Amino acid sequence: MSMFCYQCQETAKGTGCTIKGVCGKPENVAKLQDLLIYTVKGISVYAIQAREMKIASPVVDKFIMESLFMTITNANFDRARFVERIQDGLTIREDLKQDIIHAGGTIQANLDDAATWNVPADEFEAKAALVGVLATENEDIRSLRQTLTYGLKGIAAYAEHAYTLEYKEAGIFAFIEKALVATLDDALAASDLVALILEAGKFGVEVMALLDKANTTCYGNPELTKVNIGVRNNPAILISGHDLKDLEELLIQTQGSGVDVYTHGEMLPAHYYPAFKKYENFVGNYGNAWHKQDKEFDSFNGPIFLTTNCLIPPKDSYKDRVYTTGVVGFEGLKRIADRADGKPKDFSALIEHAKQCPAPTEIETGEIVGGFAHNQVMALADKVVEAVKTGAIKRFFVMAGCDGRMKSRDYYANFAEALPKDTVILTAGCAKYRYNKLNLGDIGGIPRVLDAGQCNDSYSLAVIALKLKEVFGLEDINQLPISFNIAWYEQKAVIVLLALLYLGVKNIHLGPTLPGFLSPNVVKVLVDNFGIAGITNVEDDIKMFMA
Repeated sequence: MSMFCYQCQETAKGTGCTIKGVCGKPENVAKLQDLLIYTVKGISVYAIQAREMKIASPVVDKFIMESLFMTITNANFDRARFVERIQDGLTIREDLKQDIIHAGGTIQANLDDAATWNVPADEFEAKAALVGVLATENEDIRSLRQTLTYGLKGIAAYAEHAYTLEYKEAGIFAFIEKALVATLDDALAASDLVALILEAGKFGVEVMALLDKANTTCYGNPELTKVNIGVRNNPAILISGHDLKDLEELLIQTQGSGVDVYTHGEMLPAHYYPAFKKYENFVGNYGNAWHKQDKEFDSFNGPIFLTTNCLIPPKDSYKDRVYTTGVVGFEGLKRIADRADGKPKDFSALIEHAKQCPAPTEIETGEIVGGFAHNQVMALADKVVEAVKTGAIKRFFVMAGCDGRMKSRDYYANFAEALPKDTVILTAGCAKYRYNKLNLGDIGGIPRVLDAGQCNDSYSLAVIALKLKEVFGLEDINQLPISFNIAWYEQKAVIVLLALLYLGVKNIHLGPTLPGFLSPNVVKVLVDNFGIAGITNVEDDIKMFMA
């Protein structure tokens, strides 16, 4: 087997990609991603000891966080970047070891191979073949270790967004290190790993709360907003991903340039923040979810800027217009350098490129409405509560999560259209593109689709549910008229799921398929303890939910 990866929903045959990733990831990159994860596990062995000795290691925290993020689906396909990253990791690992020794610490004998291995770069892929997912032979232990690892990748992604805005919590980094090392420990039983997975859910809640605080402190609370989906006749830049700091710096630098800025995919919710509304050239959203970029990037005509994951291998027809930054990478694409010495990123080349391009080709017109994060919904709380009490709203459906390419995802558009008119959809993430442009109407002025924002804003949906539980005087969140029918795709969705489980939410339905990394026995644990289930068909599922 040349590679093995089953971390995303579209993994081949629902069991694992073994030749090339469905995402486009080649064998060598898949192996190097495995080796990078193995490397950060080894670094974490020393990081735990350093933390106990009060040795500050912000470089280590940042390296582990960014390395986990780099291996998320559709983030980085650049082999050279991974080779360099692993080499840097081995250096960081050795430096941390020496810091411990110089501080009077003793390095334990017989450490795990992850903490001691070292081979030349030309042997990295051979080493990776020995330490990948299948190196854990027991199917259930492997399943639990990978579930935990994928949850950590989601935590790291959200921690990185907060870190960029100078919000960080040592406890989150400490847990990541502890959990990474736990995946090396053959003495841990399945029950120990299940406990760690639920603890990951706890830190999922904490990191999303931290990011919510970072975003709202810097840019204000999202508010009800109508977003234009048409175009103007100016050259433009299309920004995608999740990084609001990148957007802010781009908007500042494009002022007075004659260049417009549009969002794509998960950057749509940036329009909901008050701080960005002052920029006259921040004019709307272009297109849909990430997987349609191979068509929409062509028609946009101008340069495209990828700030985080959601990149698919670009077509030659627009490849010369794609710029990446941060953890994102693909061989041959232009790159915006990271911040240095506290200075903003330099977008001058991107802006000059835009000036040489024609305006975007219009692909649709109209508006979409969003901005229903927890603060905005709570401002409507009296109206919402009254609608529930009078029966105007019978049930809420949380349909947060990710979109994807599979034809079976049409289910979510059909489900939204078929829902009774006295129901409201609560959403976050790019799953909303399946139904956020449908004319589903409103209930007494409350839109039937309430978009809280990006995938990390699933936290808002949890806050809303907990607040409603309090308002209605209920003892259990599961007593609320709220059903969870969530679409998933990658590892940020995994940590959202674990966060919901930690909060006590039960009977969550996942689709369009259950994760391939869940073994039959692990699925049974989730079904027996949390009521996790898949989806069937729209008619039967609606009957089941509404019963």
